[in-house]
Amino acid sequence: MTSKQQLYELIERLEGPALIGYWIEHEAASEYRKGTQTYGWHQHLRGQFFCIESGLVHVHTKHGSWLLPPHRAGWIPPGEPHTVSVSGAMSGWGVFITPAIEHGLPDHPCVIGVSELTRALVRRASSWTWQASLNEEQERVMTVLLDEMRRAPREPLHLPMPLDRRLLRIAQAVLEQPQDNRSLEDWAAWAGLSARSLSRLFRVETALSFAQWRQQARLSRGLEQLAEGTSVATVADALGYDSVSAFVAMFRRNFGQPPARYFAHKPLSA
Repeated sequence: MTSKQQLYELIERLEGPALIGYWIEHEAASEYRKGTQTYGWHQHLRGQFFCIESGLVHVHTKHGSWLLPPHRAGWIPPGEPHTVSVSGAMSGWGVFITPAIEHGLPDHPCVIGVSELTRALVRRASSWTWQASLNEEQERVMTVLLDEMRRAPREPLHLPMPLDRRLLRIAQAVLEQPQDNRSLEDWAAWAGLSARSLSRLFRVETALSFAQWRQQARLSRGLEQLAEGTSVATVADALGYDSVSAFVAMFRRNFGQPPARYFAHKPLSA
């Protein structure tokens, strides 16, 4: 049995260490080196907290979908069904936590920022993986790590999906053709709704206006393409922006920095 198989078996048991850390080095992550790897619907007994240092991860849950670009961390609660797609060459790290100690962490999947302290603590925890239990010093480190996870800022990378079949039809069409610049009125007519109903229902079901949701959908697709090495100009054109500068301005409004700096491979400061 490989160490990878042993780790999978370990994280699907509630006994053993309360916190199990792991660290995937770029050179060793041969499974993630090329193209896109997709893992179908599954769930874990433990909660999963993980950070990507290169590549990009796209997670789908019943709450919608969200992206995990470099130097951001994802949180998936215990028992949460999800699918995962990995784009580009991936390296990263994270921990699996038993439900008994995840109190205070979010109830739903989300993306959060990470600090240098969080990164260092997980690096330390990754050396405990095969222990039967944690000693007092390791328990203290785990407590500090959980505090860092709880206080970490949320990132605006979640794309909620509507449930109404007419709205869902529109949402799926936008995701398939993000460059489609049809107006709200045109989309409403296409789906057999009034513009007023579309506007109202979209906000009720996603907490976003249609324009906000479409921008978030485009941003999600843009992040995937940028992580795969596509040029900013090509991404801007594929998403229906009139110019590269318009796309960069939108990106900066959402993330506070242009795409090149956002994807710079350096960890965030504390």
